Amino acid sequence: MYDLYGPSEDTTYSTWTRRTAGGTANIGRPLKHTASYLLDADLQPVPQGVSAELYLSGAGITRGYLGRAAMTAEKYVPNPFSTTGERLYRTGDLSRYRADGVLEYQGRIDHQVKIRGFRIELGEIEARLLQQPEVRDVAVLAQDAPGGQQLVAYVVVPTLNLNATEAQRALRDELKAALREHLPDYMIPAHLLFLEQLPLTPNGKLDRKALPAVETGLLQAGYVAPASALEQQVAAIWAQVLTVERVGLNDHFFELGGHSLLAVNAVSRMALELGLTLTPQLIFQHPVLGEFVAQLDTGDGPIDEQKLNKLEALLDEMEEV
Repeated sequence: MYDLYGPSEDTTYSTWTRRTAGGTANIGRPLKHTASYLLDADLQPVPQGVSAELYLSGAGITRGYLGRAAMTAEKYVPNPFSTTGERLYRTGDLSRYRADGVLEYQGRIDHQVKIRGFRIELGEIEARLLQQPEVRDVAVLAQDAPGGQQLVAYVVVPTLNLNATEAQRALRDELKAALREHLPDYMIPAHLLFLEQLPLTPNGKLDRKALPAVETGLLQAGYVAPASALEQQVAAIWAQVLTVERVGLNDHFFELGGHSLLAVNAVSRMALELGLTLTPQLIFQHPVLGEFVAQLDTGDGPIDEQKLNKLEALLDEMEEV
């Protein structure tokens, strides 16, 4: 089967690709009458594997939008690679070149968000999750949270029992680990919520407004109260850093919305309030409160005063961002 891609502004088809059995649709390669470019914000080509906006040129490019001069000027730009005055059409589609030269669709440019000072392509995160064999469908959104905006991934896994809490946690950790192999920490969703299916509008498109909000209480359904003084003290700090009402022994730092900046914050507060000098890595290694405190009991993870000062300086810099 062949897939043909082409926006109305580049009539009628611009690229083609042959889909393999069980494969997903891609943008593919340009047809003879079309040229394709992946360009950054300065209209410079990007290397293989780097996501960028797809631009098209060629015989099919239309003249613009009738009676909409401003929109035409925004979407149709001079072609810096042409000597005959051609224009490029900005598709708004985020893509990248695979090793075999095929253009791979990554999402929409208008799905960009900025979180903690970093510009993030939501489509790139979705594409990475869809590469996991268990995942059938996914949508990633930026949602407001007490500590600022955070990424939430809604994932459809047909083989997952949505009532099996431990299975969900194991798969959540597995998917986050897979993402960390390819994406920086600030692009790892704070929450992965599993759904039976994604909500759709009457015309078959994703209904983003119908996606459920993150309910921290549901993530803490198996709440077990901290018992020892140290458990209670660490739990209080985690709750303050994560801006949640409480943290139990079985609660997971990152499932409650934690990320690297908050891990640094937590470590700094434990140093200042409890005299514990630790590295943020310990939270990544033991993100469940009870397991984390057990490591403290064994004395694991001490650092010297110089490293602690560096952590506090890093925290100050990141908070300024």
